[in-house]
Amino acid sequence: MAVNDATMQSVNTWTELSGFNGMRAAAQSDAKSALPAVAKQFESIFTQMMLKSMRDAGAGDGLTDSQASDSWRDMYDQQLSINLSQNGNGLGIAQMLIKQLGGAAGGSSGVSADAVQQQLNSAASSVASAAQKAEPFLPQSAADFVQKLLPSAQEAAKKLGVSVKAVLAQAALETQWGQHMPHGKGQSSNNLFGIKAGSSWDGKKVSVPTVEYEDGVAVRKQAQFRAYDSAGESFNDYAKMISENPRYAGAKGHGDDVMGFAKGLVAGGYATDPSYAHKLAAIANGPVMRQALAAVQQAMQSTASAAGKVATTVADTVNQDIGQAIDMLKNAVNLPTPPL
Repeated sequence: MAVNDATMQSVNTWTELSGFNGMRAAAQSDAKSALPAVAKQFESIFTQMMLKSMRDAGAGDGLTDSQASDSWRDMYDQQLSINLSQNGNGLGIAQMLIKQLGGAAGGSSGVSADAVQQQLNSAASSVASAAQKAEPFLPQSAADFVQKLLPSAQEAAKKLGVSVKAVLAQAALETQWGQHMPHGKGQSSNNLFGIKAGSSWDGKKVSVPTVEYEDGVAVRKQAQFRAYDSAGESFNDYAKMISENPRYAGAKGHGDDVMGFAKGLVAGGYATDPSYAHKLAAIANGPVMRQALAAVQQAMQSTASAAGKVATTVADTVNQDIGQAIDMLKNAVNLPTPPL
């Protein structure tokens, strides 16, 4: 009796445990037919162990470290490990086990450190992106500010044809490095660029006091600002507005010319502060931004090095201790010991 589609769908969701009973029954009835499904489940468990090892070796997320975020991260890793093992050839562990246990596995069964590292890097990128969307943005320093916003800033900068530090500098100027964003009812708007909610905006918004310049004179007013569920949404809306609104055509395509980008924003009416362009350029080219970017680069290099070491260790473990893995899988499906 082969493992049916309903059983496979249930075991491919980390919250669903009933499918394992069906898999056990299939293995007892026809162990060889059930072997591929069981091998993939074994690989998903092994992959989850690798993700945990990689996280333990890394520096951590900093801003999103909490009991709640740790629980969410563990749940995400469980489902991610299942998806990695079920799609394509996974990490190749299941294929090796099937081959060793006498089943038919297509393709190459070798697992290299480079292949494992690529999978781990992809998983880490997905987890970081998802965590940024799920967690509130509450930076504790300029380095934290840059670290958490860098992926979104890179996407926005690429779309606008400008330097990533120019986009980060504008967000820093508008929010004082993330410390002062518009708030409503005790919750942050995640509005990093001070974009107001005009008549065409049908999304969330908050009403807060702000300072406008009229004829060079600062005037305090009450205004409505757009609100977002995450910092990433704020960047996406900002990039869409600048790229599609003809008023800001002069701000696009300046590359590393931060002042040219800033003057283009002012010319389009983005800000009423007469010193806005000079303030933005000063932040982008200033020591705080340089130090923050350098700190993030160093942290990324350390994390990549740690991930590489974990990947190599995992690959060595798979190749050297495959006998132990076979024993575990054999016990799971009650197969006889294969000749090695």
